[in-house]
Amino acid sequence: MAVAGGGFGGPVEVAVVAAAGETSLGPGSGGSSSSSSGSGCCSVWEVGSGASVAGYRGGCCAPRGLTLLGGEHLLGAQLGKACVGAWELQRKDQLQQKIICPGPVACLTAAPNGLYILAGIAESIYLWEVSGGNLLAILNRHYQDLSCLAFTDDSSHFLSGAKDCLVIIWSLYSVLQVEYGQSPEPRHVWSRHSLPITDLCCGVGGPLARAATASLDQTAKLWEISSGNLLLSVVFDVSIMSVTLDLAEYHMFCGGLDGSIFQVDLCSWPVQRERGFQSEQENGKIFKGHRNQVTCLSVSTDGSLLLSGSHDETVRLWDIQSKQCLRTVNYKGPITNAFLTLAPANMLNPDSKPRIPLPKFSRHLHSTENMESSASEGLTLCLGLHQKGSGESYLERTERLYLQMCSTREKNLMGDQEQLKIQVTELEEEVNTLRKINKSLFDFSSSIITSAK
Repeated sequence: MAVAGGGFGGPVEVAVVAAAGETSLGPGSGGSSSSSSGSGCCSVWEVGSGASVAGYRGGCCAPRGLTLLGGEHLLGAQLGKACVGAWELQRKDQLQQKIICPGPVACLTAAPNGLYILAGIAESIYLWEVSGGNLLAILNRHYQDLSCLAFTDDSSHFLSGAKDCLVIIWSLYSVLQVEYGQSPEPRHVWSRHSLPITDLCCGVGGPLARAATASLDQTAKLWEISSGNLLLSVVFDVSIMSVTLDLAEYHMFCGGLDGSIFQVDLCSWPVQRERGFQSEQENGKIFKGHRNQVTCLSVSTDGSLLLSGSHDETVRLWDIQSKQCLRTVNYKGPITNAFLTLAPANMLNPDSKPRIPLPKFSRHLHSTENMESSASEGLTLCLGLHQKGSGESYLERTERLYLQMCSTREKNLMGDQEQLKIQVTELEEEVNTLRKINKSLFDFSSSIITSAK
């Protein structure tokens, strides 16, 4: 049963699910399993009632390849194809646009501010700006295929994980400001995993946030982005295929290859840098129900519900406190993407339209030679790209103002130092005068005492 946008009175949390096959358009009522035929690329259903909200048709999405863009579009990396599909959220029909890529997209994500798109193609990371569709950077620091990408919540940094066992942290500013033809240096390279990276996620706090990583080496690790330090490493009995954090970061949830979901307490005492998860001793912290590997995990905004997707072709909604499964939805294919989010207004209002249509995305790196020709096609925001002519770029102006501020501060400090020297000289002269007075008084007193005798 589809629900119109007018049926919701406030913020609505929905589950966005994609499977590698024909998908159902939504769950049935109650907690029972259900299945319905359909050809949706992904289905969207309301978490509280289970009512179907939308179904987007037009192809199957690759793992870690489904993302919302600016609350107006849904992007999906087409499984086994060199393109990314784009849907307008208010339209539930076929694809409105295809973004042609240099190769099959292994993973995809969009910046929370809606300005940038990242795609993992083979071992390279491609960065596009949304406003003009320009390809701003191609990053080649991984040695094997990418498996996952994630932005920090403030869009200032992004993380990349690959089959080469590395997780690399990039500063978006550093990537954008590098000169054309040069390679930016990553902020951190984490190499503590010994097998391919399967998943990663970022907490809240921008560059001060913590990040969780999962790997086939049967470990999940918690890191600090700012310092790059490893905070926690947990060893399991099975390979970990997915990982997520609750909003308060009290718990880390890890999806296993055997279908189990493990809850790791991050505030437990005593604090241990490395620890093992003993399934027999911590049976009360395991969600049991899936029959195959858990590929997707997502926690609700209030921290009470956990959404999980699996290769057993089901999506389950769990109550975190009781570990009980509240709803099971059957799909006709392994689950490749599943996450919880507050429904954007455009998704619930069929009459809405995107403020700005998506541009045509370039397959070639944006260089200084084609900037003048692209300027006539519309407004282009060029960050970190060297511009010819006398015009000053945004970054150059920022750098100039920063240097001017430092110069002014140095002048102020120099002025303070000169003033301090003058004050010290005056004080030294006053001390010398007092010493002379003191000596005169001593001589006068001595003469009076001597004459009196």
